[in-house]
Amino acid sequence: MQRFPWPRTLLWRSFLLIALLLVGSLLAWLQIYNHYALRPRVTQTAQLVVSMVNLTRSALVAADDTQRLALLDDLNSLEGIRVIPAENTDHAVPLPDNRLTRTLQEQVRIRLGDYTRFSTSINGREGFFVSFRVDENDPEDEYWIVLPQERIDGPAAAEWLGWGLAAILISLLAAYLLVLGLTRPLKALEKAARAIGRGEAVPVLPEQGAREIVAVAQAFNQMTEDLSELESDRALILAGVSHDLRTPLARLRLGIEMSGADHADIAAMGEDIEEMDRIIGQFLDFGRDNQTEPSSESDILALVQNVVSTFQHHGMQIRLEAPASCFAQVRPQSLRRAVTNLVDNARRYAGTEAPLDIVIRNGTHDLEIEVADHGPGIPPDQVERLKRPFTRLETARSNVQGSGLGLAIVERVARLHGGHLALLPRAGGGLRAVLHLQN
Repeated sequence: MQRFPWPRTLLWRSFLLIALLLVGSLLAWLQIYNHYALRPRVTQTAQLVVSMVNLTRSALVAADDTQRLALLDDLNSLEGIRVIPAENTDHAVPLPDNRLTRTLQEQVRIRLGDYTRFSTSINGREGFFVSFRVDENDPEDEYWIVLPQERIDGPAAAEWLGWGLAAILISLLAAYLLVLGLTRPLKALEKAARAIGRGEAVPVLPEQGAREIVAVAQAFNQMTEDLSELESDRALILAGVSHDLRTPLARLRLGIEMSGADHADIAAMGEDIEEMDRIIGQFLDFGRDNQTEPSSESDILALVQNVVSTFQHHGMQIRLEAPASCFAQVRPQSLRRAVTNLVDNARRYAGTEAPLDIVIRNGTHDLEIEVADHGPGIPPDQVERLKRPFTRLETARSNVQGSGLGLAIVERVARLHGGHLALLPRAGGGLRAVLHLQN
């Protein structure tokens, strides 16, 4: 069963709801008008027609034949009632056929007789014409009474409907402006929240409008300021701790080399020290404010080739597939750090036995850098969790070395460029890490 396509935005949901309420109110008002105003007016008009016809007939019956013309002139001049003799050759235009006119004619004919005729035009003369007979049994003794139009006409239904529609349009415009005043600050809040999620600097939201909107803007601005201070403190602490740790590591490396121990033991301890230094470097990368690096038009192919050559010097097999020329507006140091983390992640968890495939795709609006390995892969339900800091998947990718910050750093760099990191299964086994960037 297909659901009603209800709008998804608050602005159009509220606007549509208010519009439905206004239309429903107008329809209810039309029913009330029809029941309490229109029908009684038809009955009142029928009574007025009957009364004027009866008075005119009585006056004509009471008057002498020689005085009838004078009486007709008096009725026209004093009461605005014109009475003209009916002729067989009269061309009469009947009343419009609708429920109200039918009700009016039925009520008048009940009181005056079934022979009573109605017309809106007689021989080209416009008006409200009602026929009557002075002698009800004599069809030749028939007259037309022309009633004053202002006594018959009331406000037309179209006029009432027009005013109602005008009121609805004005109300809808006011409702749209009202809801827009509520949704515009929410839209600005949404954009600011997404910018914070991408690690971008957020301008201060304007603290104006309704009291509740002002309170939300003030709370958000305070939260933004607190997050900025927290980020600065974290970066300062990480930089200080990393610097303090690297100094004794350097002394430890020097001491090991001068200890005279077995060469295999020295190599193993050296690898441990290098691993510790690499973890410290990842802490520094994660705590670094990438906003300070300016964006520039960069040669993506040269950047990736530089990363590839570094790993190839350590015996890693890498196949690179890329267009002949690839330039994009990026933050080069941040992007190099992200590609390095992806390749290092593949080396650690997939090993160096099978070659690693790197593919660069440069589209019109986006840039993709794919790193595909032949490792154990990642279960789909664990993908989002592994993008968070300090998380590892020991069961699927058995090497537990590292800090668990590699993919988190890549995800942060992707968001900084308006993109995202996709971790997908590779056909035949393995993982495809695709870095999507806006170009």
